[in-house]
Amino acid sequence: MVLCFCVMLVFSRVRTYGGRKLDGLFVAFLFFVVALKGFQFLSVGAFALFSDLKKINTDVLIEGFSNKRFYGQFQTFTLPLLAVPLLLSNTKQSTKILSFSLLCCWWLIAVTGGTRGTWLGMSVAASALFICGHSGRRWITWQLPAVVVGVTLYWLLFSVLTGYLGIEVSNFASDRLTTSLSGRGPIWQQAWDMIRERPWLGFGPMHFADIHNPIAAHPHQAILQWASEWGIPSTLLVVWLAGRGLWATFLLVRERSTSDDPTDLLRLCLFASLIGALTQSMVDGVIVMPYSQLWLSLVVGWLMALHVWKGEPAKPNAFIHWSWMGISTAAVLFLVYVVIRDVPHLDERNKLYQQQYGGHFQPRFWTQGVIAIKPD
Repeated sequence: MVLCFCVMLVFSRVRTYGGRKLDGLFVAFLFFVVALKGFQFLSVGAFALFSDLKKINTDVLIEGFSNKRFYGQFQTFTLPLLAVPLLLSNTKQSTKILSFSLLCCWWLIAVTGGTRGTWLGMSVAASALFICGHSGRRWITWQLPAVVVGVTLYWLLFSVLTGYLGIEVSNFASDRLTTSLSGRGPIWQQAWDMIRERPWLGFGPMHFADIHNPIAAHPHQAILQWASEWGIPSTLLVVWLAGRGLWATFLLVRERSTSDDPTDLLRLCLFASLIGALTQSMVDGVIVMPYSQLWLSLVVGWLMALHVWKGEPAKPNAFIHWSWMGISTAAVLFLVYVVIRDVPHLDERNKLYQQQYGGHFQPRFWTQGVIAIKPD
């Protein structure tokens, strides 16, 4: 958590000193990554559709992540940001066509992945932007047709075309349209029991994974996780800080809802990205997975850099500054030590776990994130 905060500060400082030109580089980098994943999806899909196997598993098309839900977390962060060029008034028509095509492709992949948390996050983000004013509603008018196109493409590819070619499709998107908790009930109950047992200081960071359960190494719910591991007072403080930041950003976005300034429009999309990710963290491990943590730090840091402060932020005194530097350095050195200690033996530990306990891995930091040993 200390290092995530450091990363957030780095992104904030870099954008503050680099200025608007870095906004363009950030959006260009985002489009490059999404285009690369889109090309990967389409190429693998084309091979699967026109091969002689006559079977296609849509999960195979979602590559690059050990769990497709992590892919969905990444999409929740990036779907709102892909609308930035579409909102800018000076964007060329050809660029808008390419941007909208990429947004539709990204929604097609989101439908294929079937991560319900992404749909929940984007729905809440759209609801928040709807009350933000004119620019928020413009964002929605671009996202809605992209959703329709994405769903239509999925139906044409994996229902109409596969039916015509006689291909059997497994893990179809409609099979995942359920209201079940997907096993979250027991781990939420475990987190609640931990909170009641140690309400003030919790069990300690990462220690949900130190109580064995057959489902997951974290509760898939950010507030329950923080409260069970850090205690209720810490949770209330974190919720208050997050709420204060979100409210300040919401007021600024709403105040500038008629602005066509690129900075204001990027702030709007970053706000939607953060709302979507925080919503998904209520049902998924957004604050747990390292790649999602990195994107969370990036989005928050960039928003802080773009924020219009009412006055100059107070400079910390020397003691606070050097204390923070010492804590950050200690955190970096500790993680370097953990990497040096654990990485050379990861494969052996993973094989040993499978031999002793069997079952699937429960990822958290490494491939296997469980601390607890299964009781006899």
